[in-house]
Amino acid sequence: MPLSKIQFGNTGRRNLVINGAMQVAQRATSVAGIGGDAGYKTIDRFRQNTSNTAGRLTMSQSSVTDLPGFANALKLDCTTADTTIAATEVGIIQYRFEGQDVQQIKKGTSSAEPITVSFYVKGNASATYTVELEDSDNSFRANSQEFSVTSSWTRVIKTFVADTTGTLDDDANQSLQLNFWFHGGSNYTSGTFASNTWHTDQTKRIGTNADSFFDSTNRTLEITGLQVEVGDTATEFEHRSFGEELLLCKRYFEVYSPAANDDGSVGVVRTRTSVNHYQGLVNFHEKRAQPTCTIDYDRVHKPGVVKDTLSALTITIGSGETQSCTINATPANDSSISTYGFLGKNSGTGSLKLDAEL
Repeated sequence: MPLSKIQFGNTGRRNLVINGAMQVAQRATSVAGIGGDAGYKTIDRFRQNTSNTAGRLTMSQSSVTDLPGFANALKLDCTTADTTIAATEVGIIQYRFEGQDVQQIKKGTSSAEPITVSFYVKGNASATYTVELEDSDNSFRANSQEFSVTSSWTRVIKTFVADTTGTLDDDANQSLQLNFWFHGGSNYTSGTFASNTWHTDQTKRIGTNADSFFDSTNRTLEITGLQVEVGDTATEFEHRSFGEELLLCKRYFEVYSPAANDDGSVGVVRTRTSVNHYQGLVNFHEKRAQPTCTIDYDRVHKPGVVKDTLSALTITIGSGETQSCTINATPANDSSISTYGFLGKNSGTGSLKLDAEL
């Protein structure tokens, strides 16, 4: 049979989303009191934005026992209601794509492809929310559709029409964003909503029938099995191993060798320039861009030797460096650690965190 006649099907690497089964949560498995800010809190690659609202929620990695094939979900629990909604209020769960990872969509060309988004969703009761694709490269441009939630797991499938306007940059920066709107003010609801239509009007972003997640402290929302694929057909969720998903997540965020108490995880060596100064080089998984590094240790020690309290701890990372950083540690006293030691924590858990999120 000629090669052109063989039907290969849409198999392998269909899902453009990393961690769609909500397996990896390097930062935390649960964070309470979220609201009035934006950022990554729990499950890797999923960002929350709850700007300008008095509503508060707990975001967690929940255990799933009633959806065969999935063990985890991203869960929101409303802890403070906000029923007086100001115009600028926002409540969104966001997933951001690098431009070089979505070139196959061919957006902005005459060959542009439709995009199919599928996911499993459940709440404490029936509700309607909005899922949206947002172009991050061409001023504001977006396409929204409503979806329904019940108290049982259901699979939502939404195909977004191809967009022949606005090409996406081929780089490691944010080009496309997937938004799950669960709350919003009139700045995003007052326009005439047109489902599955690419537009440039901020007032048309949220569906006409949309509910507010912050209308009651009984509200919950769970999402898992998120898949984004090129074309107009939703296929079965593409499962990847935990190890593979973790490695993909580490391109954006990594917790380097967390250590509890005095169990050292970052090695340092005394420098020749100062008896009381130690330095170490840390190599980590390559990041999307030069990461922001934060470190949380308060001791330098050597096994069997009394720990020295740190008076100074700094991180140096070269311009454009995406694979390593230098750590400088200065004990408060002349160190008894001798030629080498480890950074550790007197109590609790210390870590080095590397953040290159979109």
